[in-house]
Amino acid sequence: MRSSLRAIARLGLLAAWTVLLAPLQIVALLLGLRLAERIPVLYHRVFCRVIGLIVVKRGTVSKDRPTLFVGNHCSYLDIPVLGSLLPASFIAKAEVASWPIFGILAKMQRSVFVERRARLAARHRDSVKCRLEEGDNLVLFAEGTSNDGCQVLPFKSALFSVAEGEIGGKPLTVQPLSIAYIGPEGRPANAEWRRQYAYFGDDVLVPHLWHVFGLGRATVEVRFHPVVAVGSMASRKALSDLCYQVVAGGLADALGADGDGSAPGVGSP
Repeated sequence: MRSSLRAIARLGLLAAWTVLLAPLQIVALLLGLRLAERIPVLYHRVFCRVIGLIVVKRGTVSKDRPTLFVGNHCSYLDIPVLGSLLPASFIAKAEVASWPIFGILAKMQRSVFVERRARLAARHRDSVKCRLEEGDNLVLFAEGTSNDGCQVLPFKSALFSVAEGEIGGKPLTVQPLSIAYIGPEGRPANAEWRRQYAYFGDDVLVPHLWHVFGLGRATVEVRFHPVVAVGSMASRKALSDLCYQVVAGGLADALGADGDGSAPGVGSP
């Protein structure tokens, strides 16, 4: 059940929480402290709690630095969900920088903003590689867009180009993960329920955000899969296809037969 009063209360609490932690994060960033990684984790944990997201972690998170976490994407909510579990920054599309609330949060978490235009691909690959060389963990939504949360779209193999070379003299650590919006407080739900949290297509951010803030509690499951042996991959397409299969399989398992979580055919453009 959706409630406007609930949305107002949550918005007020999040505003206060942001005002409280933002100065600390700014100082940590200016001083180049590792604390700048830990503050966002705390921020996102409280963020998820306030808006009613119960985050369930399954599997073991890679402790290698740097690690490129590769997952599916259905909503801007994926950012606080993963941010509550990982000391990492996000590889985000350029327009996210101008979004209300999430644009500011993304900048304060040192997100790498990339354009989709092919002619800028090399520049963006270098930007991402530079961050990895600095030892920063990054999160890549390999579909290149978001969807309805019931499936995983084919991964874009071009986004895996950063994994072709070595980082710090060794193959990059890549860990696939699956994000699944299970249902209200863990109860199984259908695609129509899941669509309320997904942000894709012609959705408009502010009305969608207001709607989500008024919803009840929901369980989100994040499955961390075994690290991929990048050095054994014949090409970035092979790496992309393997990650796709693992992520799509994880989503399908999490949603079950009643969750419309069946995986589409494999393919990486």
